[in-house]
Amino acid sequence: SRGSMSRRALRRLRGEQRGQELPGLGELGLEPASGSERGQEAPSSPSGAGRGPRGGVSNLFELINAEESEDELLSREEQADDAQLSKQDAAGGKKEGAVPEEAAGDVDEAEQPPVLSNKPRKKKKKRKTKKTSAGETPEDDDLADIDSLLERIEDSNGLSQQTQSGIITDHRPLLYVEHRNLNPENELKRYFGARAVLGDQRPRQRQRHNVRGTWLTTPKDTWPRYSKTGITMQLLDTRRGVQYFTFKHHREYQQVQFKFLDAVESLDPNNIVPLLEALEPYHVDSLLQLSDVCRMQENQEMARDLIEQALYSLECSFHPVFSLTSGTCRLDYRRPENRAFFLALFKHLTFLEKRGCPRTALEFCKLILSLDPENDPLCVLLLIDFLALRAREYTFLTRMFQEWESHRNLSQLPNFAFSVPLAYFFLSQQEERSELELSQARERAARLIQLALIMFPSVLLPLLDRCSVQPDARVASHPFFGLNAQLSQPPALNQLTSLYVGRTHSLWKDPAVMAWLETNVHEVLCVVDARDPRVEEAEHKRKTRYQSAPRNIYRHIILSEMKEAMAALPLEVTSQPVMGFDPLPPLDSIISYTRPERTNRPSNESTLSLFFQSLLPNFNLQGNARHNRDEEAGAGQDLNQGVNRLMAAMQDMLANIQFQEPPRDDNPEGDGDWD
Repeated sequence: SRGSMSRRALRRLRGEQRGQELPGLGELGLEPASGSERGQEAPSSPSGAGRGPRGGVSNLFELINAEESEDELLSREEQADDAQLSKQDAAGGKKEGAVPEEAAGDVDEAEQPPVLSNKPRKKKKKRKTKKTSAGETPEDDDLADIDSLLERIEDSNGLSQQTQSGIITDHRPLLYVEHRNLNPENELKRYFGARAVLGDQRPRQRQRHNVRGTWLTTPKDTWPRYSKTGITMQLLDTRRGVQYFTFKHHREYQQVQFKFLDAVESLDPNNIVPLLEALEPYHVDSLLQLSDVCRMQENQEMARDLIEQALYSLECSFHPVFSLTSGTCRLDYRRPENRAFFLALFKHLTFLEKRGCPRTALEFCKLILSLDPENDPLCVLLLIDFLALRAREYTFLTRMFQEWESHRNLSQLPNFAFSVPLAYFFLSQQEERSELELSQARERAARLIQLALIMFPSVLLPLLDRCSVQPDARVASHPFFGLNAQLSQPPALNQLTSLYVGRTHSLWKDPAVMAWLETNVHEVLCVVDARDPRVEEAEHKRKTRYQSAPRNIYRHIILSEMKEAMAALPLEVTSQPVMGFDPLPPLDSIISYTRPERTNRPSNESTLSLFFQSLLPNFNLQGNARHNRDEEAGAGQDLNQGVNRLMAAMQDMLANIQFQEPPRDDNPEGDGDWD
């Protein structure tokens, strides 16, 4: 055991760690190791395998050292001269303290020619020893065997891989989530390199006090030390391979929740801070509410940090069977305990998109949709197309449209009606595809964009206006795309079109996209002038299908804070108070516990009385009449006394106002200048 550990230390000093070999097999002229060779080298059973006859480690997972994986990631990024190699290197283990990173992170590269093979290692070790038989493998091969074993475990789950061009060639579920794509650092490393992202900070100096690793966020040293928060997750039911979970608040957490609701009703965010400092530093709703306060105060860094703390707290309370990647775990938004997880994920992906990580934001969007794909409580279907286009995941968007159109009618949403043909257009511009694929993509793009323009003509002119493009005379003067198209559409459709134009107009500014759009607009005008029956059918659908929007669309618009769509919200939504920790709760909520009745109920005071309270802190509209009134017959007398007190307060305030005369100049002639 001592000899094996000393050899490992010697390899670390010489830089011969796993993942620090030569950059790739192509440059060396070596053939990749075959699958049979890798299978022979892998141990037959993870429970009975060890370090060999002389090894001192009985547990295979002790070999997966998160610190070593971070070192090898950094060294591989420094050696990589090729951008594609850097992309493959970034798929290595990243999380510290999390054992299954490599198991979930290498799914997409298992069928590609491996970048790191056993052959270069064998060539290095020949100078030391010749004992490389089938029955006795060196320690370097033991480490590689773990990778091959975990890859085979992933392959046994029936998950096929992805090609380097990003085209999905497997039959994985549409909403399959990859752990490595939940880490924004991996995406930033692909853009800028590991050195630019990590800086001079060594991996061994980070996150030493965090005991457990998480997938959704990376804990920071500045966060409070985590302890049990009183939130747990419970498995409710399993039906047809789908598992239904719910978060549960214990009694102590419920008491903190009641205090939080009291603090929210005080309309003073300073009352929320003591809850986090003294009672529960990881109270999720308090973190969500304070994040909104920080964001409104332009403190984006603190707002993002609070959301990450909320996600970390919720992930630490996951049920052992709950999986982020399977796509078969459900949470019911009607239960108030589950809403914080939905909202924290949505706010987190919003920060990721603004940070320039659209691929990571898309993965979080898929995760939200997989939690309740039937009801979609946050209506992320209005957002997922934009994230897919920004991340250049065009194949995912077209696949989603093909698989879900039959039962979800995605073409009736303006965002899918316009984004899917735009994705086909971008696919038709990829020269590495065959001519047949390019022609099919061009044909589908033209057909779908014309159908979108016929179905939603009110999108065109606002979209051109946001892109600073002036339409030609024929388009500007034609009544089909004119102002009447916008004024005649129902309010619910106006909200959807305003949301799409405000969110995705930047994707249409490309000159090639505008030229393609112009061609198809003129084709649509020819169809309209020919009185095609599809035009009249589309008009009938617009008038009948978009009378009122469901509550989840209103909730999405509020969370998105898109000015154009917010202005189109109906009065019944804008007139009620909206809280950041629970915007527009469902009308059919499932309540598991209720808030106790407060002894000192807040009075139903008017805006005018609140105004006088802000000027005169001692003013009380109802005064002592509340204590002296008769509960059955004193309402009228109480109102009269309140009015009298209000008038007395106004007179008192006006009497105390003193006007000071402006300072007079000694010169009566007034020769000075006016300043």
